[in-house]
Amino acid sequence: MRKLLSVQELLSITWTVDPVAFKLPFLDRGVRWYGILFATAFLISYYFMDRMLKAEGMPSKWMDNLLLYMMVGTVVGARLGHVFFYDWDYYSQNPGQIPAIWQGGLASHGATIGLVLACWLFARRVKKPTIYFLDRVALVAAVAAASIRLGNLTNHEIIGLPSDAPWSFVFTLANVADPMIPRHPAQLYEAFCYLIIFGILNILYWKRDWGKRSGALLGMFLILLFTARFFVEFVKNSQGGFESSLGGLLSTGQWLSLPFILIGFYFLWASGKKKAA
Repeated sequence: MRKLLSVQELLSITWTVDPVAFKLPFLDRGVRWYGILFATAFLISYYFMDRMLKAEGMPSKWMDNLLLYMMVGTVVGARLGHVFFYDWDYYSQNPGQIPAIWQGGLASHGATIGLVLACWLFARRVKKPTIYFLDRVALVAAVAAASIRLGNLTNHEIIGLPSDAPWSFVFTLANVADPMIPRHPAQLYEAFCYLIIFGILNILYWKRDWGKRSGALLGMFLILLFTARFFVEFVKNSQGGFESSLGGLLSTGQWLSLPFILIGFYFLWASGKKKAA
């Protein structure tokens, strides 16, 4: 068995990237690649959202305010999603640790809920239908999600199950019993899928005029992204949560993805019955 494992290691990619990009004298933990890529996700989102709003003749000042809403909604939603969906047993006993996002623990399903609430609040402020912003945020959220998954890669987290594929990774700094076992690079699988989804949504918006179909882009985003997430979960190391209480047939991420997929189909169906405001 040890001989077979050594052959797998030779065929795999040894991932030794330091999660810390660089250190600063006043910051003990240093600046991490994850934080840089997380910030990059918002910069990319800003660029594409601003381009869409300008093309539609919307006030330029909207984007600066909307970005703030998106950032707060994403971070707060992602953190609370991790707390309630994946590790409530711990945080219910240690509520003071809930704000400590620098220690890790963000959930994409929670981030999605946070973004929806952020768009709802901003839409009320500018007196525009919420679905208008959700459609456009859905387009940029796909590329932002890809950037964040690359951040997970640099953190050696959200790793895959053991694999003997030649493209498997040895996550040398992973928090697992034996980090030297080659594994599926689940983060890369998701990032690749999300970039394809981003491309599809761009084609639908710029070439197929789906921006005028209220809820269509949001529906397609939810269907494609969470379907991709559902299938990648089959090769992903367990992230914990409530999956064991439901028999372990599906992971927590898969259970959480199903309602989003169904909601996506609803919006896609409903989009054929009304025009965007």
